[in-house]
Amino acid sequence: MKESLVLIGGGGHCKSCIDVIESENRFRIAGILDLPERKGQEISGYPVIGIDADIPELAKIHKNFFITMGHIQAPGFRIKMYQHLKELGLILPVIISPSAHVSQKATIGEGTIVMHQVIVNTEARIGANCILNSGSLIEHETSVGDHCHISTKVVLNGQCQIGSGCFIGSSTVLANNTDIQDHTLISAGSVVLRSLTRSGTYIGNPLRKIR
Repeated sequence: MKESLVLIGGGGHCKSCIDVIESENRFRIAGILDLPERKGQEISGYPVIGIDADIPELAKIHKNFFITMGHIQAPGFRIKMYQHLKELGLILPVIISPSAHVSQKATIGEGTIVMHQVIVNTEARIGANCILNSGSLIEHETSVGDHCHISTKVVLNGQCQIGSGCFIGSSTVLANNTDIQDHTLISAGSVVLRSLTRSGTYIGNPLRKIR
């Protein structure tokens, strides 16, 4: 029998996660936690069974929880929820799409989702509570810190070092051996050819810091 899994957050990212979870076919989705006014409704065919405050009570029944809140800019809500689940001693599984390729020599942290068509190459290291979104490429020996969102079609070339809490926008490309500081946001379509020594928000090609 499949183990049950409770999802936290019922927005668009949740729907994408559900598609991956169904494809992996490893867990039975017991329900979703979302806003109070959505209780009793369904999201992608699964019931909204409560709100975040219900987690301690639900933890008496279910041990596997997964954060399905999105991360567009700052990851604060995802980080707080991750810490709360850890304090309760709950399990945050790794979810990997069957269409993804993850090298046997790569490591993936708890609570991370590897979505459709992602490639994680040899000796890459991915932290906890990350989103590797559809079609992204994490090349050999690249490290991604905790609580990061690597968006759709991002290319992180070999031996890059991405700090914690970063957001890398869709179709951004990082050159080999590029270091990115913690809590850095890089907008969609950017090209990063040098290491970024200061946290902040960056955009473009050529890349520039805007705040």
